[in-house]
Amino acid sequence: MTQSTHDRPAGGADGAGRAVVPVLAFAGIVVAVMQTLIVPVIKDLPRLLDTTPGDATWVLTSTLLSGAVATPIMGRLGDLYGKRRMLVASLSVMVAGALVSALTSDLLLMIAGRTLQGVAMGAIPLGIGLMRDLLPPKRMGSAMALMSSSIGVGGGLALPAAALVAQNSDWHTLYLGAAGLGVLAIALTLVLVPESPARAPGTFDLPGALGLSTGLLLFLLPLTKGSAWGWTSGTTLGLLGAAVVVLLLWGLMELRVPAPLVDLRTTARREVLLTNLASIMIGVSFFVISLVLPQLLQLPASTGYGLGRSMVVAGLCVAPLGVTMMFTAPVYARLSARYGPKVTLVLGLSVIGAGYAGGLGLLDVLWGPVLISVVVGAGIGLAYASLPALIIGAVPASETGAANGLNTLMRSIGTSMSSAVVGMVLASTANTVGGTEIPSMHGFRLSFMIATAAATVGLVLALFIPGRRPSNTLRLRASGEEDAHLERAEQALRGPVSA
Repeated sequence: MTQSTHDRPAGGADGAGRAVVPVLAFAGIVVAVMQTLIVPVIKDLPRLLDTTPGDATWVLTSTLLSGAVATPIMGRLGDLYGKRRMLVASLSVMVAGALVSALTSDLLLMIAGRTLQGVAMGAIPLGIGLMRDLLPPKRMGSAMALMSSSIGVGGGLALPAAALVAQNSDWHTLYLGAAGLGVLAIALTLVLVPESPARAPGTFDLPGALGLSTGLLLFLLPLTKGSAWGWTSGTTLGLLGAAVVVLLLWGLMELRVPAPLVDLRTTARREVLLTNLASIMIGVSFFVISLVLPQLLQLPASTGYGLGRSMVVAGLCVAPLGVTMMFTAPVYARLSARYGPKVTLVLGLSVIGAGYAGGLGLLDVLWGPVLISVVVGAGIGLAYASLPALIIGAVPASETGAANGLNTLMRSIGTSMSSAVVGMVLASTANTVGGTEIPSMHGFRLSFMIATAAATVGLVLALFIPGRRPSNTLRLRASGEEDAHLERAEQALRGPVSA
């Protein structure tokens, strides 16, 4: 029998549960660190790997593709066979990939290592599912908010740290450090996080996994390589067309399978569908700041608009993005307890849009990127934190891992779209200086306008998500005292219960 949302083990509530949140959040941050670790040395990859700039981009693309494929699959495996078990497996594959990357300068081996590292993206939905199964309702608000935001927190904090290491040591050291963090996360998880007793019925849908993987690869590959191949080239259009066909056939197959990889009927529910579509827009807006601000900060002042800062200083200026997201989690818990996750999602998207729109006039001063990072980080933190509560409140307990895996995938699709569109905008508006193309201020501002538009579309989608009273969703509470007051109020409204 599958355990329900409200039937949690007592030990997870107060005993081991005290360590569950920091350990799982640390695992999520480690995974996020792995995703952005290579950013400070991107421009040097052709020289470091003795390859062409086009081939060097596979070091980034491979991680994105494997992460997109692994996320929904690991979520479903967690529902079936144990979320902690799959979390440890994901982190173990990541550590193996980090060690491969740390010990090679060969392009193919580096791509293989980075592909293995992407598997760890499944840790985010697995961690959220474990929190749902192990924690009491009063702690889930801030806990899931922190877990959901960990990918942004780790990404923001990793940039200055990775830049510092890259400037003062061999770049392979980045991967040795990441492997060490992964081993620590595995050890802490095994010792301090109990396994969830909740299991979904059925068996693993291997044909569904292969179909989804094929469809995602056909869709994301041209999305990430379209700028190099040409957006109207036969390869790009052919792969996108094939993706549509494969995903449609996959959807028809999933509707006929008794235990599908992704329950499309549940996914089609208005609350789940709109939340996932809004997640794509959040992913688009989130990634713009990572693409624009580090470049603007490092461009030489001789361009007339570059801020002429070092790699480390640029990372420190963007770091408030992750720090603000981390400190937003407890704020989200109280807002969600009072008003519900839909309201916090609407608020978060509004703050994101305001941060980018207001930032259009702040790109020419050093404190501007810092302020933009703080404001957008607060909005992203609120928005990301709202997503798992909305998803979990609309799906059965047995589908938590798969549903949150799909939601995490939607965010990844958003960041992929952002990378493709912003990359195209910056390339088409670049200035040529000394034979070298550099991004223009016009391109940076256009990118911010795209982020503002994405946040606006996400806001409209969020407004149409069905509203529920907080007490009717996951009962996410800011404190035990508030729980007691609400219980008494609800009992009074119900009146005496007749036999």
